[in-house]
Amino acid sequence: MTIEIKNLNKKFKTHEKTVLALRDINLRIENKDFVCLLGPSGCGKTTLLRLIGGLEKEESGEILENGKKIDNPSKERGFVFQQYSLFPWLTVLKNVTFGLEIGKNSNKEHNLRRADTYLKSVGLEDSKDLYPHELSGGMKQRVAIVRSLVNKPKILLMDEPFSALDVQNRHKLQEELVRIWEKTEKTIIFVTHDVDEAVFLSEHIVLMGRNPGHIKEVYHNKLPKQRNRESKEFLEIQHYITEILNDE
Repeated sequence: MTIEIKNLNKKFKTHEKTVLALRDINLRIENKDFVCLLGPSGCGKTTLLRLIGGLEKEESGEILENGKKIDNPSKERGFVFQQYSLFPWLTVLKNVTFGLEIGKNSNKEHNLRRADTYLKSVGLEDSKDLYPHELSGGMKQRVAIVRSLVNKPKILLMDEPFSALDVQNRHKLQEELVRIWEKTEKTIIFVTHDVDEAVFLSEHIVLMGRNPGHIKEVYHNKLPKQRNRESKEFLEIQHYITEILNDE
């Protein structure tokens, strides 16, 4: 699933003025890529992700998915938000199968098998009968990821999904996400303001500036997929990217 963004501009209108949120965005994301949108608050990362997801409308320019213009949300694009957005009255299993069960040709047994497979892959098979209030933050986010994956989207759009977690859980879920990406070979577009997270996760890092939001550089991360945060190469890339982002 290839994404092409061409000459994209986005404005927001307030009571007082019109704000240009994104200016002249041009970007190509290839099938099976892991891409991070990285930059400070207010640079339009989430806005760009929502435009790719079909949740917002551009002012001018276009976003193409395999050559076809994106105008609306699609089941081919799964979203994982910063807030878990789980239904508190449903168990883990029911949260995961909710989207499957509202389909026209839903098969309950098939849905349960698929959900069990994904829950097992992230170590939640023994938690399927628990409710969201009985889960830790990390467990909730794993449920949110599984709920998106179980619908078999071709692209996974993730908006700072680990930012509210402590460092230990954040690192654990980052490692889990890389494993899921390698196994499923999905295209992942991941929003973050954390340089360490971007370097650890992605193949390509889109460095964004603000006022208005724009792309400063696309950094191609050539580190091996199994990455050591303490290695000289990792730290050098962190330093390089931090210098670019600080040069506003």
